[in-house]
Amino acid sequence: MMRYPLLLRSILERARKLFPAKEIVSRDFSGLFRYDYGRFYERVCRLANVLKELGVEPGDRVATLAWNNHRHLELYFALPCMGAVVHTVNLRLFKEQIIFILNHAEDRVIFIDEDLVPVIEEIREQVQGLKHFVIMTDKDGPPPTSLSPAYSYEQLLAGASPDYRFPADLDEWSPASMCYTTATTGDPKGVMYSHRALYLHSLMIGMTDTFGLCEQDAAMPVVPMFHVNAWGIPYGAALVGAKLVLPGARPDARVLCELIQNEKVSVAAGVPTIWMGCLNLLEKENYDFSSLSRLLVGGASSPRALIEAYEKKHGIPFIVAYGMTETTPLTLLSRPKSYMRDWPEERVYALKVKQGLFAPGLEMRVTGEDGTDVLWDGCTMGELLFRGPWITGEYYRDPQRSKEALRGGWFRTADIATVDAEGYVNICDRSKDLIKSGGEWISSVELENTIMGHPAVAEAAVVALPHEKWQERPLACVVIREEFKGRVKPEDILEYLRSRVAKWWLPDRVEFIDEVPKTSVGKFDKKVLRRRFS
Repeated sequence: MMRYPLLLRSILERARKLFPAKEIVSRDFSGLFRYDYGRFYERVCRLANVLKELGVEPGDRVATLAWNNHRHLELYFALPCMGAVVHTVNLRLFKEQIIFILNHAEDRVIFIDEDLVPVIEEIREQVQGLKHFVIMTDKDGPPPTSLSPAYSYEQLLAGASPDYRFPADLDEWSPASMCYTTATTGDPKGVMYSHRALYLHSLMIGMTDTFGLCEQDAAMPVVPMFHVNAWGIPYGAALVGAKLVLPGARPDARVLCELIQNEKVSVAAGVPTIWMGCLNLLEKENYDFSSLSRLLVGGASSPRALIEAYEKKHGIPFIVAYGMTETTPLTLLSRPKSYMRDWPEERVYALKVKQGLFAPGLEMRVTGEDGTDVLWDGCTMGELLFRGPWITGEYYRDPQRSKEALRGGWFRTADIATVDAEGYVNICDRSKDLIKSGGEWISSVELENTIMGHPAVAEAAVVALPHEKWQERPLACVVIREEFKGRVKPEDILEYLRSRVAKWWLPDRVEFIDEVPKTSVGKFDKKVLRRRFS
């Protein structure tokens, strides 16, 4: 067999040759921008020449601070295909974390969406390594800024040659993209993704039994391109020639519903809170979602009530998925097996809320405290571990935490899970979020999902509070839907739970709050709640 490298260049060239007329739609600041993979390729070539003129060389990290739009997509391909690394910076991190990330990655060039320029202006003096600032805007020139030297993205491309020959002899193990973890404690950890990892991940999400991304799709990644490669959808869509719909800056439920309807989106990916917002709007207004054939949902646990609402009311299948920054990210996807169609509905939905089966190409274990595999009985909990071609083997320039993350060649997720006899994984909790009460474990995630089944509940987060006798006891922080405010009491939530969870799982307290605090990627920020109520 030929020794042929798996490179992102191959994805780019395939899109150019086979799908030049397939559309890319980008919601920009001035409205919708439309072009196709043919024009996209030309702009990627121009961008590669611009990068070369700016002194970018193979292996260099180049930062992006940008939303889901066509310019960010061009950077997704131009940088790795020329041998450099696209370093997507999570714009929702704290200022101190962004400073750390830019310095730690040693970025010299940064591409910034126009509305995010103030973020970099504020920290400019703390990131001395940055030498070039390219501002991405719909306007003719760059906006007024204290950053120097500052360039207009469009002006640079207009003056660049459309001819560029991307190298075909890059090492497939060389880094293509880079992202840092959100780091609830300590500094963010850097993860490098190789060409090989991203290529194989793209093939995986095109498989029928995973996400099933194909040429007939119109794919909309709501998950941000500034974190974990937008779940690999930009690369996967280009590989198969799917239409891409990029929702732009700060898309709300109305923007997303309009894009799904008007662009005939068939597949979309986002965290549960995104789809909760769209569902609330769907119940008030009439949108045509007939094109939508499936939703990929991850980043946090999906309440059963949300899955049932989409599937029963709107006929839209939910695919619950699981992944991390360190896993590129998709590792688990929940699709019922063929013979499960005949199962009772209750049993099917109990399965659909789980994170699912491990993806082809990966290996998975769930181990107890002694390091041995737990029983696949759906009850015994242990730590979830992975190994495979798109699982990280180390953190960037961080040998100590790299060592802590690996056990005998397996990556430790720090997530506590069970596996049932069919192989479906259920994430019980982050190890730090499990509640140990009287020597027994309580899953905060399972409690949250049960509480969110109450018709009056919009969101719920459960945290552990210290207890003199039992060590820890659960506190439920609940957001009540607007139409139920003043009509529901904490006692009603407890009464709802009595027949649904074990007696000793019942929260000691139920607190009504206005909003559950979120991390930069939309997950519940439980440390904020612990500080508030402890």
